[in-house]
Amino acid sequence: MDFWCRVCCCCCYNEEELEKNPLVVGDTLQYINNLQKKRKAEAENLWNEPVDSTHMERDDDRQLFTMLQKRSKLRRGSEGYRRLSIDIIAQRQIRQKVKDRWKHVLDALGFKNEADGLLTVTSGTSYESLRKPQEARKLLNFLAEQTTIFGRNRGTGPPERYLFVLDRLLLLDIGDDFLSAARHFYPVEEEEEDDSSSSDGGPPPPGPVLVKLGSEAQEEEEAEEEAEEEVEEEAEEEAEVVEEEIEDVDLDVDLE
Repeated sequence: MDFWCRVCCCCCYNEEELEKNPLVVGDTLQYINNLQKKRKAEAENLWNEPVDSTHMERDDDRQLFTMLQKRSKLRRGSEGYRRLSIDIIAQRQIRQKVKDRWKHVLDALGFKNEADGLLTVTSGTSYESLRKPQEARKLLNFLAEQTTIFGRNRGTGPPERYLFVLDRLLLLDIGDDFLSAARHFYPVEEEEEDDSSSSDGGPPPPGPVLVKLGSEAQEEEEAEEEAEEEVEEEAEEEAEVVEEEIEDVDLDVDLE
C-alpha cells in the first residue's frame, strides 16, 4: 500500500521529502547570519587597520575595540553602557567623517557612482592584493602631510585602509588627480590659520569653552534618551560580533 501511495501521489511525496530535507540547513543559516553581522560591524567601525583581525596593532583601533569589549559585558541600559555607547559613536563619527571627505573628492573627480565600491575595504583584503604598494604608500604619506583629509589627529599616522583605496586609484590612473583635488578641498593652510588665529595675543579666552562645556552637560541627558533605542539595537549586534571575533582569535592561537 505504501508503494502505491508513493507512485500515485509522487508529487505530494516529493514535497514532503523536500520539507523534511531543506536545502539550507541550520548551520548554513547561522554562518550567513554571522557573516552579515560581521560585515555590518566592519562597515560601522571602519577599522583603520582592516587586515588586523585582533584590532590591537594600532592605538586607535585598540581603543575602539576595548570599548566594544567593555560594553558587551555591561547590562544594556545601564549608565556605564550608555556612556560607552556615546564614546563609541563619537569614535565612529570621526572615522565616518574621514570616509565622507574621500567620497567628496571622488565625487568631484567624476566617480560618484563608483565611490562606495572604491572605498570599501574589508577584513578579507590582503596586502598581497596590492598592485602598486610603494606608489600607494608614497601617495598616502603625501595626503597625510599636505592635506587635512584625515583630520587634525595624525599622531598614529594615516589609516592603513586607505592604502588599498589609493592602490585602486593608481590602477585607474587618477592617483595624482586625487592628491591635487584633496589639496584643493582640504588644504593644510586653513588648519594652520585657525590654530594661529586662536593663539595670537596670548591664550584664547575661556568664555566659549565654558559655554561649550555647559551646553554639553545640559544636553547630555536628552541626547542619551534620543539615541538610546538605536544605540542599544546596534550594541546588541556588535557585542555578538565582538564575542565571535574573540573566539576566532583564541581558536587561531590554539591552532598555532
